[in-house]
Amino acid sequence: MRRNYVAGTWVPSASDEAVDVINPATEEVIDQVPAGHPADVDAAVEAARAAFGGWAATPVAERARYLEAIRQLLEDRAGPLAEVITADLGAPLAFSRDEQVGTPIAVLASYVELLGSYNFGGDRVGNSLIVREPAGVAGAITPWNYPLYQIINKMAAALAAGCPMVLKTTEVAPLAAYELASIVHEAGLPAGVFNLLCGTGPVVGEALARHPGVDLVSFTGSTRAGTRVAELAAATVKRVSLELGGKSATVVLPDADLGTAVERGMARAFANSGQGCSALTRMLVPAGRYAEALDLAVAEAGRYPVGDPLAEGTRLGPLVSAVQRDRVRGYIERGVADGARVVTGGAEPPPGLKTGYYVQPTVFAEVTPGMAIAQEEIFGPVLSVIGYSTEDEAIQIANGTLYGLAAAVWSADQDHAVAVARRLRAGQVEVNGGAWNILAPFGGFGRSGYGRELGAAGLEEYLEVKSLQF
Repeated sequence: MRRNYVAGTWVPSASDEAVDVINPATEEVIDQVPAGHPADVDAAVEAARAAFGGWAATPVAERARYLEAIRQLLEDRAGPLAEVITADLGAPLAFSRDEQVGTPIAVLASYVELLGSYNFGGDRVGNSLIVREPAGVAGAITPWNYPLYQIINKMAAALAAGCPMVLKTTEVAPLAAYELASIVHEAGLPAGVFNLLCGTGPVVGEALARHPGVDLVSFTGSTRAGTRVAELAAATVKRVSLELGGKSATVVLPDADLGTAVERGMARAFANSGQGCSALTRMLVPAGRYAEALDLAVAEAGRYPVGDPLAEGTRLGPLVSAVQRDRVRGYIERGVADGARVVTGGAEPPPGLKTGYYVQPTVFAEVTPGMAIAQEEIFGPVLSVIGYSTEDEAIQIANGTLYGLAAAVWSADQDHAVAVARRLRAGQVEVNGGAWNILAPFGGFGRSGYGRELGAAGLEEYLEVKSLQF
């Protein structure tokens, strides 16, 4: 069984209970990790608190050097690390290499660069100097769908700010976190600045959220679990940042290039087998172009071969677990029962795949905005195509869920697309396929959470603001 990484060394969990790590493509057990114990959290928080004073006082340039060393080691090991993520999560190998590993490397580089220019020393306002200081010990709770990227988002910002951290990684796809801890150790980060725990949410995650020695908690995961984290953290009045679920929409305006909008929108719906909080799982198209959009969607879905994530050409690997596969298939069955029509895919296993947690890429037609498949996060390769009559109706539908994480707008008129984007209640909106920017704030509205990650906004989640009057 794997160990925890605490105070610069590998130590056994206080619990003897283990969780099997399963390869979702083969259904074979490939490792074991601790189920965890509250005593593990106590030890890790103690180590982080002991490290806080020294790390907070470490010069900014030196913090940047440590982050760069970690970035370089990640880059050097990108290939093997991608293979670990593919075995652990089921993502196609090319996607693991380019996105699951490549993006975290870029995020680390962005924080190294940011530390060269960020003004911690403060600005003068009247007779005050406004300074920013490390907020304290950071607790981080991360999910399985992007098992390295979600950690790096939090780790890079926390360490850059001067905050030691205790990471509770997912027990579902945990192996990338262990690879990262080995890299952190090799980079020579001072003991206690980075601590890794594994275990279940109700045991380790809840103990971390409520711990009085933790000054702030950053959580990424389901809205249900995030609500629990916020509830526990409130008892000690600690700062909380939540990046939660989504039910994001692509809004295709009447003058848009429909073929491009459908192609790009489906790429954002099906990436990582649809296991993404900002996946664009609703596509809103003008009623007059609805049949054409469906034909394009069916053809595009055929360009997503499902299969072995190590095989050349696979675009959809398995879902992460049997639980997740069954959940997604259940939503597909619910959609049919509610009156939506499957135009491609369905709840049946993909042909020829008897082993592995696979789901067919599925497109629904005749979806009404109130259906469960149009309101609830499915976290699988399932797209609902919804027609609308007017622009106001499209905006109403797009904003008509409890979530507000992401959206997209397509129009031949860029200014018009921007005007519509401004009316959408979402933390980030792609306009005509605008590229994602790792320097821009990432986070949501409504039940998609609060707080921001990435760039200067992400850094400031880990800083306290102090006014000096003189």
